[in-house]
Amino acid sequence: MPVSRVDLLLHRLGTAWALLEHHLDGLDDPVCLWEPAPHCWTVRPDERGRWAADWQVPAPDPVPTATIGWLTWHIGFWWTTPGHCLGSGAPEREEITWPGSAEAAVEWLHGLKDGWRAHLVTLTDADLDSTDRTATLPGGREQTLAEVAGRVNIELTKNVAEIGPVRNLYGARG
Repeated sequence: MPVSRVDLLLHRLGTAWALLEHHLDGLDDPVCLWEPAPHCWTVRPDERGRWAADWQVPAPDPVPTATIGWLTWHIGFWWTTPGHCLGSGAPEREEITWPGSAEAAVEWLHGLKDGWRAHLVTLTDADLDSTDRTATLPGGREQTLAEVAGRVNIELTKNVAEIGPVRNLYGARG
């Protein structure tokens, strides 16, 4: 029996999310904000008290290592920015802030994942083939909604792969 493209996207999302859940279990603020290297991107309160993520355009070479807090923000960034393809407005990167604690970040990511999943299940093949919803994304022109949804899954998987070693290094400190 053939698997629909939406079901495939949902299955990949479920797999990546299960891997993330492994790393989110027991996550606390010291682990989340630990800087594993001197040249490190993190999240920190800005002058308004909002937790902003370090960012530079163009990215430095080499790209800095990142804290788990920054990586959880980056997952939220990927679920928020293309979210307008599924009905919500597209915020600027600076408007996407980290919730301020590991516990709040985990709750935030759960909500974003649930919202993303709820929208994905409604998509038809015509929706997935459309470029109408993606045209305003940075680099979105000529990308189908299926390509963007697939990229969000890849970004989740990439960030999970980066969180694991940081968490392991933190634990190995003794």
